Parts: sequence; C-alpha cells; structure tokens
Amino acid sequence: MASSMLSLGSTSLLPRQINKNKLNPFLRTKSLSRVTMSVAVKPSRFEGITMAPPDPILGVSEAFKADTNELKLNLGVGAYRTEELQPYVLNVVKKAENLMLERGDNKEYLPIEGLAAFNKATAELLFGAGHPVIKEQKVATIQGLSGTGSLRLAAALIERYFPGAKVLISAPTWGNHKNIFNDAKVPWSEYRYYDPKTIGLDFNGMIQDIKEAPEGSFILLHGCAHNPTGIDPTPEQWVKIADVIQEKNHIPFFDVAYQGFASGSLDEDAASVRLFAERGMEFFVAQSYSKNLGLYAERIGAINVVCSSADAAIRVKSQLKRIARPMYSNPPVHGARIVANVVGDATMFGEWKAEMEMMAGRIKTVRQKLYDSLVSKDKSGKDWSFILKQIGMFSFTGLNKAQSDNMTNKWHVYMTKDGRISLAGLSMAKCEYLADAIIDSYHNVS
Repeated sequence: MASSMLSLGSTSLLPRQINKNKLNPFLRTKSLSRVTMSVAVKPSRFEGITMAPPDPILGVSEAFKADTNELKLNLGVGAYRTEELQPYVLNVVKKAENLMLERGDNKEYLPIEGLAAFNKATAELLFGAGHPVIKEQKVATIQGLSGTGSLRLAAALIERYFPGAKVLISAPTWGNHKNIFNDAKVPWSEYRYYDPKTIGLDFNGMIQDIKEAPEGSFILLHGCAHNPTGIDPTPEQWVKIADVIQEKNHIPFFDVAYQGFASGSLDEDAASVRLFAERGMEFFVAQSYSKNLGLYAERIGAINVVCSSADAAIRVKSQLKRIARPMYSNPPVHGARIVANVVGDATMFGEWKAEMEMMAGRIKTVRQKLYDSLVSKDKSGKDWSFILKQIGMFSFTGLNKAQSDNMTNKWHVYMTKDGRISLAGLSMAKCEYLADAIIDSYHNVS
C-alpha cells in the first residue's frame, strides 16, 4: 500500500486523488515541506458595469458630513432647517400621527391609486374644492412616490401614449428632471429660462422657444419657486405663457413641489395651475409634500391629469394604475394619512397654514438679511437686488463652478456647482459669514 502512494514533501496522495486534482480549481504546489494553495478566480458577471457618478445634490451632504470645520454650512440639499440649523418636524404632523395611533390605524395595502381621502384632499388643495374640474370629475389623480415618483408615472404615460412627443424643460431645471425622462425614454430639449446677464428670467427667449417647439410638445413648468433659480414669471407673464401654449396646441406639465412653502399661501402658489385649468386646457400636475409638510422621507405626492371630460379622466386613471402596478404595486400609507388628516380637520388645517407661513417667513427674513449683508460689505457697487426678486427656498447666486468650488474649498460652504444655495439651510447668525464668502468668490475667482 505504501509503495502505491506519491509523496509531496510531508503530504502523500493516492493516485485516485491525483486524478481528481486535475479537475480541482484548488491547485496544490510543492513548497518545501508545506502545501500552498492558489485559487482560480472567475471574472465577475458584473465586470461591464461601471461606477456611477455621485449624485450632484446628495453628494454635497456627504462631503459636508466629512468636513470637520466648525464654520461649515450645508446649503446644498433643499430641506428646511430651524434657526439652529436643525431638521424640523411640523407640530401639526405630530398631531396627525398621534391621531393615527389613537385610532389604531392598520398597515394594510392601499389600492393601486392610493388613499382615497388623500387623493381627494390633494386635488382640492391644488385646484380649489369648488373648481369646475373638481366638481365635474375631470381630474385623474393617483397617489405617487412624492414628486419624483409622480413625474416618473407621467413620463411613462407619455412614452406609452404619445410616442415621439418631446418634453421641453427649462434651462436650468431641477437636476432629476432629465434623469426621469431619460429613464422613461422620453426625448427632451431645453427652453431658455435663466438670463445670466440679469440673473433673472429670459422671458423673450422662453416664449420664442415654446413657439418654435413642435406642435403638441409637453412643456414642463415649475408651478412656483422655480428650482434652482427661484425666479418665477409674473402673473402677466403666466398669461402670455398660457396663450402661446394654447396657440401651439402644447400640453402643459406642471411640477408643483412648493405649494404654500414659497409665498406662505396655498392659493397664491397654485395661481399658475389654476390659470391653465380655467382656460379648459388638458395638462399634467405632479405634486410633492416633502417641503410644505416636511414629509421628506415619507415619499408622498400625486400625479394629476386634467382632462376635457370625466370619461377621459376615468380612462387616464386606469392607465396610470396599470403603469404603477408593475413599478411599485401600491404606494405607502403613512404620509398619505398625515396629509388627509391635516387637510380634513379644520383646526389642524389652520395650524398647518400658520406653520407654512412661519417657515416661508423665516426664509424671507434670511433672504433679506443676506442681501443687507452683501450690500453693506461689498463696496464695488454690484447690484445684489436679484436676491430679493427670487422666491422660495433657493437663491441662484450667479457664481460659476470655479467660484462655487472656492465657496466650498476655502469657506466650507457646501452648495451645488451651478451656484444654487438653499436659504432654508441658512441662519440669521451665518448671513454675514456667507456674504463674505460670496463676495470673495465673486470678485477674486474668475
């Protein structure tokens, strides 16, 4: 038996074992009196997947967290902060959640279209409870995964039932708009919006581009508090925009992420949408409750499609549900119940409006303080009044990428590279420091 064995250092293998080793991926090699092993590694099936670039907005927060400087400011993400720069949960939200606990609400699945009480409340907030489109049931509303998910549902509907139609989006726009339409395979192009010379609205360019768009295009409009510029059309300009869209038989597509949060008034911030509804136009409106109720993590919003008849609205709603079913099946209930409870109770509704006015008011106060600080510190004669003409939580500073990099690298002010800052993340105490950073970056970096 011993003569039939092969010795490798201190290891002996039977002939049968040697044959098996020919097929064994664990190969044994002689190394003095030890046995060493090498492993044959197969290439990954995911070898062709490249590293995705970091998100331009969410990546700002990650960089901010890694910075240990005490003076650092996070003005990148659009989330409301208190004067102490802490996250804020609305008192009325806490009351609505306590009510849910007291009632013992369950966690059963919602229908595909979402919570009926929420859908009713959100449409009435947008158009007004007594509006003809509500009374005549011409609005197809389904609950979506906040603004992003609601936009994505509408994009899928466009791709499916308006093949080849193009969406026009403002230049610039919220960073995720392009991603949404790209993933839905909906072609898009841009219309002029921001004028860098005036740091204001290029209204003539906007109108010209909408006029020249192929008939029947979708025109994506920010209902209020344009992101990222904070520059909104005047009421008179909205009338002209509606005129041109009607003339060209385009389909308006509103993104309403800040109703009540921009001016402090739900009705004032919905004026553009209601103008189009009063004209009998068919159009889309995506809504979000991340900002105005502070429900960032609840992912609660809606897609509304205003149709020319109740019959059309029923059919559109059926197809939105058909799209939603394989995408996420049905939406989450918690945020929907919060909205429905707040809007459905007169006392809580009043408290919500008061808290919105408070949040919008704090941002307006900070905006004024920043302007005052810039004017008092900058002796160059530069006109900073554009800051006061903008509205909502953002200010478009007009700083270029190099200047924005200087804001971060030298001053530890974290912001998006297009020059946008979130005033919701600024305190009165930090306004002068921010003014120093802006003045230095503007004048000393080209």
